[in-house]
Amino acid sequence: MGIPTDITLYTAGTPNGIKVSILLEELGLEYKVHKITMSTNEQKEPWFLEINPNGRIPAITDKWTDGSDIRVFESGAILQYLVDRYDKDHKVSYPRDSKETWEVNSWLHWQMGGLGPMQGQANHFNRYAPEKIPYGINRYVNETRRLYSVMEAQLAKSTSGYLVGDRVTIADVAAWGWVAAHAYAGVSLDEFPHVEKWLNTLLQRPGFEKGRNVPDKHTALETAKLTSEQMDEMAAKTREWIQQGMKDDAKK
Repeated sequence: MGIPTDITLYTAGTPNGIKVSILLEELGLEYKVHKITMSTNEQKEPWFLEINPNGRIPAITDKWTDGSDIRVFESGAILQYLVDRYDKDHKVSYPRDSKETWEVNSWLHWQMGGLGPMQGQANHFNRYAPEKIPYGINRYVNETRRLYSVMEAQLAKSTSGYLVGDRVTIADVAAWGWVAAHAYAGVSLDEFPHVEKWLNTLLQRPGFEKGRNVPDKHTALETAKLTSEQMDEMAAKTREWIQQGMKDDAKK
């Protein structure tokens, strides 16, 4: 039994989605899960737009201290909310008045503004674009590799094996799902040994293992063993949905 809460997590099995379930498991919190079926555009339905006006996962609802409802959307904001409200013992955080808190915040924004968007674009041009455009692929794969090299340098200096200080934090949680999906974006970890060690070390934590499989089985590590051609075949159905979504958005 975990710590009771009123949290409902609206999510899907993406690098951004599993951030929140991993953190909820690391904190030992009870929560409900509503799986969002993105292939039917459930995230665009009016009821969900009341929770996240941007129509993206993940999002959470909770009860505030006065009993009123609260919504939090954007994965980075959710991670910050959860540690600020529920990690009073600083299992995966640092006190607010510490230097480490700002270091964690810096790495969180690095992931939100850099690693996620750049790797997401690498995914798009590698797997989902209607045609292979070398400039787009090279641009985003190379920028993703540069960001991995930044992470590699940080972990090479770390005595704990974590991004900040002596413990797992939301800096690690935020980046883990993206790094786990490295191969799909066309990035090899062969040149990033500290990142690879970090990835596998965190996988041994029960919170990461359980959280990554919410709401469905996490398959990124198995996907990494496929050939690029097999990944392209796997992406075919999603490619059609993404292209249609882009056309629908362009009409608005």
